[in-house]
Amino acid sequence: MVHTFRQNGYNVALDSVSGSVHCVDDVAFDVINAYENTSRDEIIRTVSSKHNVSEQDVIECLEDVDGLKAEGLLFAEDTFRPDVEKLAKRDTVIKALCLHVAHTCNLNCEYCFAAQGKYHGERALMSFEVGKRALDFLVENSGTRHNLEVDFFGGEPLMNFDVVKRLVEYARSIENEKGKHFRFTLTTNGMLIDDDVIDFANREMDNVVLSLDGRREVNDRFRKTEGGQGSFDVIVPKFQKFVKARGDKSYYMRGTFTHFNPDFTKDIQTMLDLGFNELSMEPVVCPPADAYALTEEDKQTVLKEYEKLAVMMLEREKQGKPFTFYHYMLDLEGGPCIYKRISGCGSGTEYLAVTPTGELYPCHQFVGNKDYLMGDIWQGVTRTDTRDKFKRCNAYSRKECDDCWARLYCSGGCAANAYNATGDINGVYSYGCDLFKKRIESAIALQIGASLSTDSHTSCD
Repeated sequence: MVHTFRQNGYNVALDSVSGSVHCVDDVAFDVINAYENTSRDEIIRTVSSKHNVSEQDVIECLEDVDGLKAEGLLFAEDTFRPDVEKLAKRDTVIKALCLHVAHTCNLNCEYCFAAQGKYHGERALMSFEVGKRALDFLVENSGTRHNLEVDFFGGEPLMNFDVVKRLVEYARSIENEKGKHFRFTLTTNGMLIDDDVIDFANREMDNVVLSLDGRREVNDRFRKTEGGQGSFDVIVPKFQKFVKARGDKSYYMRGTFTHFNPDFTKDIQTMLDLGFNELSMEPVVCPPADAYALTEEDKQTVLKEYEKLAVMMLEREKQGKPFTFYHYMLDLEGGPCIYKRISGCGSGTEYLAVTPTGELYPCHQFVGNKDYLMGDIWQGVTRTDTRDKFKRCNAYSRKECDDCWARLYCSGGCAANAYNATGDINGVYSYGCDLFKKRIESAIALQIGASLSTDSHTSCD
């Protein structure tokens, strides 16, 4: 399947099966668009007339397309569907856990999918004993996999920081014996960051996610303390100190945009002005009746913002002030293997969330939904039917995706978003699909622009 689009002044043809990207001129763009559904004589006549080029030029362009097709770089045949059944029947090991060390929070964010950190239940902190058993469970169910990932999550995990430190210490103590290596991530709202947190996180955390929504007025609309005070003035100096001390280690400023700030590139600019350059902005996911839900009108603004962001990133690159945007990190040369492209994030199979009481859920967004309670860290996964359902949740499991060029980039989309939108993990969150496709187009346009600006011999034809 070939997807063509125009962005940033480039004509792009993407072969979604092979992953090949072609930046082409106007003649080739029209030839590719007509190639499968129009006779060659009609293509030659129409394209030569439209672009005032000779018929021979169009014939040569058609021959080039023929060659690319023969090489499997355009109009490649999708032969991956039979692999879906293999994926569904495969034995899986668990490679990652989201440890909910705190079902409580010191902020009261209205849009929080986790109900202000309580996940629609009681406030709770994970004990060291439960966390230790969770780590043992991960080791026991990871097979021969060497690298294991653990995300300390909440609520606000720093409200249980002593347990976090003890769990990391325990994990390090068993690495050599068990033949494993733990990679830790911490997600925090920043309210409790101090020198001890900074030193520990920069020593032990492979990545840290810092929550900030951008402009002060945007951030403080939702990210408030329980007393109703905005958090911006408290957390920004802490984040700045944290990031400065972190050096070249990974982190992300992670924001949420809503109906009140669909013009989110202004929030990106605020983060840049504050000295942060590893950034992510996520669309809010909530019931459409909520006041902060993104509307259809907002969607058009957001799509333009993604395009604007790609231009902004390219300009900053030229100025020697580059920054990273999480959703534009697209590897066009050595991306994920086909099994990863089909099956996605591994929620419910390779990745599980653990509650403070040791319950297992497919991912953090399902926590508290008893229909998706899969077992616990003592008995393991007892709801194998749920696990099997997630194994079959992939790029080919939704009929709506059959003619979608982006399915091998989104792997069928987020199961949690699909469930929240439709009540079925194999449903389709169409609003999110539209945003995702624009992000992929923008990421490709950005890479083309960066390539053309660094290689004077590269041409877009």
